[in-house]
Amino acid sequence: MRALLVAIGFLTRLPVPAHAYDDAQAKGASLAWYPLVGVLIGLLLGVQAWLLRDTPAMLSSALLVAAWVVLTGALHLDGLADSADAWIGGMGDREKTLAIMKDPRSGPAGVVALMLTLLLKFAALASLGPAPWAALLLAPVLARVSLTALFLTTPYVRSGGLGTALTDAPRRACGLALLLTAVGCVLFGGRGLLALLLAVAVFGLWRQACVNRLGGCTGDTAGALAEMVEVAVLVGLAVR
Repeated sequence: MRALLVAIGFLTRLPVPAHAYDDAQAKGASLAWYPLVGVLIGLLLGVQAWLLRDTPAMLSSALLVAAWVVLTGALHLDGLADSADAWIGGMGDREKTLAIMKDPRSGPAGVVALMLTLLLKFAALASLGPAPWAALLLAPVLARVSLTALFLTTPYVRSGGLGTALTDAPRRACGLALLLTAVGCVLFGGRGLLALLLAVAVFGLWRQACVNRLGGCTGDTAGALAEMVEVAVLVGLAVR
């Protein structure tokens, strides 16, 4: 239970007991609970969408995106911005890329990446109509299970970073989380299969890019992956 609380506290701004973070083992075990946190985020967004069902689509979508950012504390958006700056400014150099990602300031590439991401989420939600329940659940779940898969399969190259504890995650529990998520997507039918395929494609392409450039992943590249998966799923379901 502490591992679940750690996952909720790290991935959202929902309050959790402070003592949950005292257990070092729970931090690693929290990785297996990431998909369930995605379910929680999706359910909360779904409740908001239901409450806003009679609101004009553009306003409802803007409020949903705003709530999404507040609920997650813009955690992954920060990683996306840092990764965008580093990927362009790093000019293919590993050490320069890592150094730029460590800089707390955002450059033009990071700002543009944030704007495009939020714009695409807004436009996709507005296009999905007054009942985007499936998309609101699938996008956050697949984004967070992609993090489980990333840390399970990819070396973590930043010593002392936030993701260091996740490298000791229980592999069997994480594998079960991946399997259950895939089964859940299948139960959604065509929409679930499409979302799963999009998430797998984004995961594979971004993981390979990270391995080629850095030899592994960092917390920032993990955040970028989560945002890219969410955008891909939302846009894919909107144009389906």
